[in-house]
Amino acid sequence: MNAMTKSAAEVRRAAHDHIRTPRLETPFHERLMALSEVNDWYNWAGYKAPHSLFDGELEYFALRSTAALFDISPMVKYRISGPDAERYLNRLTLRDVRKLGVNRVHYTAWCDDHGHVLDDGTLFRLAEQEFRLCCQERHLPWLLDSAIGFTVDVHEETEEIAGLALQGPTSYAVLRDAGFIDAEKLKPFDIATFPHDGGEVTISRTGFTGDLGYELFVPRAKALSLWDRLWAAGEKHAVRAIGYGALNQTRIEAGFIVANTDFITAEGALRADRVRMPDEIGLDWLVDPDKPSFNGRRAILDARRNQTLKHILVDLEIEGNIPAEHAIVYHRQKREAGLVTAAIWSPTAKRNIAIASLERPYGSRITDDLWVEIYALRELKYQKMMKRAKIVPRPFVKLARRTATPPGLK
Repeated sequence: MNAMTKSAAEVRRAAHDHIRTPRLETPFHERLMALSEVNDWYNWAGYKAPHSLFDGELEYFALRSTAALFDISPMVKYRISGPDAERYLNRLTLRDVRKLGVNRVHYTAWCDDHGHVLDDGTLFRLAEQEFRLCCQERHLPWLLDSAIGFTVDVHEETEEIAGLALQGPTSYAVLRDAGFIDAEKLKPFDIATFPHDGGEVTISRTGFTGDLGYELFVPRAKALSLWDRLWAAGEKHAVRAIGYGALNQTRIEAGFIVANTDFITAEGALRADRVRMPDEIGLDWLVDPDKPSFNGRRAILDARRNQTLKHILVDLEIEGNIPAEHAIVYHRQKREAGLVTAAIWSPTAKRNIAIASLERPYGSRITDDLWVEIYALRELKYQKMMKRAKIVPRPFVKLARRTATPPGLK
């Protein structure tokens, strides 16, 4: 293992100090600040990030109708390389990394030894033994501890690499007009590098919106020139910058989950009953039982065999048009069955939708007569409403343009 110049204990202390420091500015902050009309910011992994820039509803429609730019620089990024990089990541994550080709991405997750999910994210294979792991939470001490016995270099590159998500039906048109030749050849989950400003930009056909879209990664020093290049090309395609509020709406429509929102990570859980196995949060399809060994394998397969899973994550369609955020789910309006983790009125699906964590057997064997308890503010008074809920397949919104190859221009 090459642990750089810091021990795992030193990394932990640095991470603790980082939490106490003022919020950092991303490489694109200068451009976002100039566009911000509402000064609506939040803390994302220590960075100042926009919840909205001008109007959340209009930002959503920009993403679904034209193209939108979203700053993903605060997303935690790790560079993992070395002779044992594939073997190390295969031991660490649920999916079989041996099946991930060079210049491809896959979605994955990783667990502790008890089979409880530590986080989910995307794994980029940049070369035969060079990877980038992107996720929600910071895991460097754990990654370094897990690297003992492997010839592998692990380091965080969150501050070194700027990231932009370009999403929406005209996102390819923006790339084309920005001069990214052959971008139309990218299939979903493909990666390619393109020349930019005397260097290179890595573009993947990935995203968190369920729409046609791309993610672009560039060294921090080239961030503003990349923004300006896309912004100029996108002017005639009505490109807009958006905040997390609009992105969150689209990810719920796509049925995507967020760590510490739709499930509590094993490291973040304060109570033993809050942790979740992959099968309890809809990630059972990631588990490759044919792999010889990976973190949590025995616990996950034992839970399946012994039928000891306690929870299930479901998608709900709810009557009415009032979002059921954080609503309690009931069976027959009497017995508590679970909790809504995310909910919106979907402008695209024209439905009231939600993601909910239910206790088994609710959601698995018992799927009928479910209700949610919603409190709506009416003339300075909260009104309690019990609304019917129906379990429906994921995703709520499925767009053909997301996977069309070559992609369309609108």
